[in-house]
Amino acid sequence: MIYLDHAATSPLRREALQAMLPFFSEDFGNASAGYAAGRKARAALERARMQTAQAIGAQRQEIYLTSGGSEADNWALFGVAGARPGRRRIVVSSVEHHAVLRACEALESRGAEVIRLGVSQDGQVDPEEAARAITEETALVSVMLANNEVGTIEPVAAIAKLAHAKGTLMHTDAVQAIGQIPVNVGELGVDLLSLSAHKFGGPKGIGALYIKSGTRIDSLIYGGEQERGLRAGTENVPLAVGMGEAIAAAASELEQTAARERELRERMIALCLRLPGVRLNGSRVHRLPGNVHLSIRGMQSALLVTNLDMRGIAASAGSACAAGSIERSHVLEAMFPKEAGWADLRLTLGPESTQEDVSAAAAALSELLHRGKGEF
Repeated sequence: MIYLDHAATSPLRREALQAMLPFFSEDFGNASAGYAAGRKARAALERARMQTAQAIGAQRQEIYLTSGGSEADNWALFGVAGARPGRRRIVVSSVEHHAVLRACEALESRGAEVIRLGVSQDGQVDPEEAARAITEETALVSVMLANNEVGTIEPVAAIAKLAHAKGTLMHTDAVQAIGQIPVNVGELGVDLLSLSAHKFGGPKGIGALYIKSGTRIDSLIYGGEQERGLRAGTENVPLAVGMGEAIAAAASELEQTAARERELRERMIALCLRLPGVRLNGSRVHRLPGNVHLSIRGMQSALLVTNLDMRGIAASAGSACAAGSIERSHVLEAMFPKEAGWADLRLTLGPESTQEDVSAAAAALSELLHRGKGEF
């Protein structure tokens, strides 16, 4: 199999797996227990928290473990809305992950006012539009750092300055960005940041929410006093350990990995744009190193992905969270409103991707296009 869907999930890093294994068996202690086995688990948990913090320029105590990116996004939105009841407005981009957009729909049903910012045909938010939307009634602005479908990197730092000028908190969903581009919470100026381990070679089912020290936020999960009393539930030590090792490794290799993926990406784009009726989506300049997102005229996304799968190539039409939906992606609809007759194809590279993978994928796509679009 040629795997070109790293935006959906990534293979588990060997160092992460090896670090996790003891905590499934002999080192099984509860990290909240006071005896030796519990203290050993606690030490491993805090090391993972520190590794995660260091990778994004945060402090250890600012990292709160979650079950993944979706929980982190939900916690940021519901937590800030609950902690700031005097501010009823929330500003988000129209191309956010469904974890943000559907949380906003739920908040609207509870009386919040949600402003959804449009994007350019490159998929970027205009900071000037954001400035007009942010008022002193705004509790939170949430704009993702990099889009999970088209790979466009958003001007989060600029928008964060605008938010803070109005006393508004800033959240960014950085799930797709970690391990792809440098991420530093201080440079971004954000108050909250979501991440998910399985996007950068960690295990599924674990993520984190960075909460800047001093930020008031309500709990999303109530119970015990875990995560400094803000997120109840017995800590998942094995998965946290795996996340810590994966994010540390990804951060140490970031520069060379990004350069290599960028080279492969540009070759993939060049080969695909030679084909008839193929368009690249997303910004050419402000783009994740491993993302190639195409639209192809006169095809159907599901059949295109299926035919590539039959040729041993794993790709997607867009977000894995929307797989099976018959509606066009909300991201593409925001960029190209009311457009029809195009198939969407996302090819996302990873550290193990090769020149041969790129050549094979482009050749398979070429074969499908020249075989006759009537079959699609």
